[in-house]
Amino acid sequence: MGQARRSPEVGDGASDRDVPDARPQGRSAWELLLPAVGAPARRRGRALQEALREAVRSGRLAAGTRLPSTRELATDLGVSRGLVTEAYEQLTAEGYLRGRRGAGTWVSGAARAGTVGTGGTGGAPGAGGADGTGGVSRAVGAGGTDGPARTTGGAGAGGVVGMPGVRVDFRPGTPDLSLFPRSAWAAAQRSVLARLPHRALGYPDPRGLPELRGALAGMLARRRGVVADPERLVVCSGVAQASTLLGFVLRARGLRTVGVEDPGSPEHGRLFASTGMETVWLPLDGEGLRPGPLAASGVRAVVVTPSHQFPSGIAWSAERRAALLDWARAVDGYVLEDDYDGDFRYDRAPVGALQGLDPGRVVYAGSVSKSLAPGMRLGWMLVPEELLGEVVERKRTMDLGHPVLDQAVLAEFVTRGGYDRQLRRCQRAYRERRDALLAALAEHLPGTGVSGIAAGLHVIARVPARFGPPERFLARAAGAGVALRPLEEYGTARPADGDVRLVIGYAHLSPSAIAEGIGLLAEAVGAGAGPVG
Repeated sequence: MGQARRSPEVGDGASDRDVPDARPQGRSAWELLLPAVGAPARRRGRALQEALREAVRSGRLAAGTRLPSTRELATDLGVSRGLVTEAYEQLTAEGYLRGRRGAGTWVSGAARAGTVGTGGTGGAPGAGGADGTGGVSRAVGAGGTDGPARTTGGAGAGGVVGMPGVRVDFRPGTPDLSLFPRSAWAAAQRSVLARLPHRALGYPDPRGLPELRGALAGMLARRRGVVADPERLVVCSGVAQASTLLGFVLRARGLRTVGVEDPGSPEHGRLFASTGMETVWLPLDGEGLRPGPLAASGVRAVVVTPSHQFPSGIAWSAERRAALLDWARAVDGYVLEDDYDGDFRYDRAPVGALQGLDPGRVVYAGSVSKSLAPGMRLGWMLVPEELLGEVVERKRTMDLGHPVLDQAVLAEFVTRGGYDRQLRRCQRAYRERRDALLAALAEHLPGTGVSGIAAGLHVIARVPARFGPPERFLARAAGAGVALRPLEEYGTARPADGDVRLVIGYAHLSPSAIAEGIGLLAEAVGAGAGPVG
């Protein structure tokens, strides 16, 4: 039996610059972490991470502060060394800390503007181009190729459009709609309708119901590490509306171009194009956006997916997160962070949101499209103080605010723990399906490289050229009733090595359907009969 190669997950670690002068801290400096030790054992690790994160944000741990070794801090706090090591690794991945083997760990300068209340002042598969003034291309129209399963929401979002003759549909973007928690949602609806006052049915605050904004702020701070002020949270219909709201506001401020990841979601370009802005493709490598092309592009706004880049699956390195925020401050620009599936990681803790490092420069957007259902049309955006009034006024003129009943039910669902339970249920189901896909690829298409497996609802598969060429491979797959999307539809790069690069969605398929589909694909391309062509 063949073995699918699992490509290393790149971008989760930190590659550090020069080490600053160490400033050792006495034991008393770590007393601020002691409340985490008193947390229940099952939550102690997360509590320690939250305490460290808040200490950096608040300035109690200043940029450049040298942290104790994991052994020393574990001894001081009376916890296991593994707990401290995990906390250091998590916050390094998020950009709060920096470290180098043998040199220690210290607070990163990237988080210096990430304190609560701070406002602003004013290779990945298919990635290409040289770091420097080259590597930037302008997207024609909205950018990207539409493909058969057009996206209609945030990164990788959108319904799977039926195609005649399709037996197994591997196109990405759709969760398993049968996992929608009908009973729990109905119970929340009944509870809301039984006690919702009549006055709540009037025209709402365009930002959303205070109850929902408060519930979402607490949940996002806990799960995604964002700086979540309910007053700066705007309820919207999803990342699509968040993008258009921001696009109109930036356009009114005189911005004319926005940078999008290459490869990335074509929908990002379409949405900003609908507001009158031109899009510019910005190339990635295995760590995130490349600083050279970004600086040379002339843009002052970018759309990114740093926690789980779409479609490559990488998590941006701490260095690239810091570089992006440095760029935003230098050009007086803004970053839209599309956190389209940040909760779904299978082999390690989720990487915290970029917004937590600088809430004055990052607009954070998310939705329930992957966790509940895209048809819910419920999402949120956390907006820097400087842009808040303009975004709220644009939301008011666009639709007068989101439907009140839907907001009230989601608030009830989140507050009573239903959302957390739903995420755990989805996590178990999607991990099983990911594993089924990896096993099927190993059995039927030996030698296939697979990346982006640690998170999300899709993987990148690099099928060896012996099963190609790509055009024939895709044609034979379609003839067998297997719907696929090539990676080339998501960016400008066109590798010439002959390998077939696929973005394979698995969340909406049962393990048996996944096995059947890969089996049909292998038979169609002649995997059992030697090279094709």
